[in-house]
Amino acid sequence: MRRFGTQGPVHPKKNYVVSRSAELDDFIDRVKDGRYIVIFAPRQTGKTTFFRWSLDTLASEDTTYFTIRLDFQVMRDISPTVFYERFLYMLRKEIESVFQKRGKTLSENLTLFFDNTQLTDAFSMITFFQQLSDFLEKNKVVIIIDEFDGIPQTSVSDFLYALRHIYLSDEPRCPHSVGIVGVKSIAQLNYDRSISPFNIQDEFHLPNFTCEQVHELLQQYTEEVGQSFLPKVIESIHKQTVGQPFLVNRIAQILTGELDIPKTESITMDHFSQAHFQLLHERNTNIDHLTTNIRRNPRFESILMRITATDDGPAFNLRDDLISELATYGVIKQGTDGMCEIANPIYFYCILQTFKPAVNGLEQEYLPEDTREGFLDYLSTTGHIEMGALLDNFRDFIARAGFNILQVPDTPQESVGRHLLLAYLEQFVRLVGGFMHIEVQTGRGRMDLLITHNQRKYVVETKVWRGEVSYQKGKRQLASYLKLESATEGYYVVFDHRTNPEPRAETEEIEDFKIRSYVIPVMQERPSAESFDN
Repeated sequence: MRRFGTQGPVHPKKNYVVSRSAELDDFIDRVKDGRYIVIFAPRQTGKTTFFRWSLDTLASEDTTYFTIRLDFQVMRDISPTVFYERFLYMLRKEIESVFQKRGKTLSENLTLFFDNTQLTDAFSMITFFQQLSDFLEKNKVVIIIDEFDGIPQTSVSDFLYALRHIYLSDEPRCPHSVGIVGVKSIAQLNYDRSISPFNIQDEFHLPNFTCEQVHELLQQYTEEVGQSFLPKVIESIHKQTVGQPFLVNRIAQILTGELDIPKTESITMDHFSQAHFQLLHERNTNIDHLTTNIRRNPRFESILMRITATDDGPAFNLRDDLISELATYGVIKQGTDGMCEIANPIYFYCILQTFKPAVNGLEQEYLPEDTREGFLDYLSTTGHIEMGALLDNFRDFIARAGFNILQVPDTPQESVGRHLLLAYLEQFVRLVGGFMHIEVQTGRGRMDLLITHNQRKYVVETKVWRGEVSYQKGKRQLASYLKLESATEGYYVVFDHRTNPEPRAETEEIEDFKIRSYVIPVMQERPSAESFDN
């Protein structure tokens, strides 16, 4: 039986795969047209798998294409002389492999050519390819260079200039087409930025999976095993991952192999909640990459916290080094309005968790002094969450803590309210055996917390105060979301950082939904004894 793959390139015989036929056709058409193509995307987005398929497909369709795949990951921190020696060695091995696959061996003349050739610099590389073309006769050489970021910094500029020189030469040329694959773009590699040595590049974008492609992937499992996914589960997987290939496959792994769901049962939203909770709280290579990358620069935190907290910026500007670097790592993306957004809800949650203090110093103040059973006070006699009372207590907790909330360690002031609410609800949800995840509607500013417990859903939307119009708009947005989730009531928490805040707690009917709203001041000074009106 095949499996969902998350450990490196996937193989159709071993793994369930998304065919990406439209992307393959597009890429192969560009190769046949002789373009020199670049693709730069975050790790674990399926680049290596895609280009292996493209070369295999091209070679099987037309034997005049001589396809070569190289990997520069092992090239780091070597001198230009050693780089060109290794480059020649890898080319020879790949060419020998292609001949072997075709049931042939290198001719005596081609063998002597390799034996007598030395690559020492970019000029000798140009001469080498001119001569190689004669030996390969009518074959069109196609080279894909994976992990191009590994090229030594001292070699990158001259190497790209050489490829550019070959591209601009008369037809036929060798190589006919080149694909450069990496994480960092050419502009981010360390060379003289005053002029681009590769301004002939054709950029290729490999997108995340669409919802239809996620369905295609999961349907392969269903056809092979017989276990189906409810449509809402497929939609939720895509919504939470935004089609990021590793995350899609990882959550599918958990659902089909780690939760011990009988194969005779369909996979339901209860199962999805369990798998989603596991994914959010486990260690895996993708989340580890995320957390490592966002900690690389102390300035990342303020940018990411602003994106998560507000609707009004920052703008997605790749000329800004910090924005460009976060986009390179796949942490943020450009929204439809040109603003920065977090790439997907799973990353949104993990970013908040990364920068949320493990201990905020206020845990002992979560509950009032007259509590009877702690957080269990907020379960009804039928075992359901009394969310209104739970959030009333959170509001009162912020008042009790007063100016101390601004002393939570390593937390930007604009994020402190949301951090505390997240920590407060997480502690409660864990205690009562529920699940909580984030629904991000825009990738920034607005955040919906979806809690599931005892067969019921509870939706809590959070924002930072941005004026009366925004406050009222948020209520209508919550009503629309409640309709999508088939819920009947929702909770709206807005943190007010103004010097003269206006606390509110109100319940109203909006589009037939009951919505309980709070405006909670984030104290600027030691609070008075005045309490909030209910």
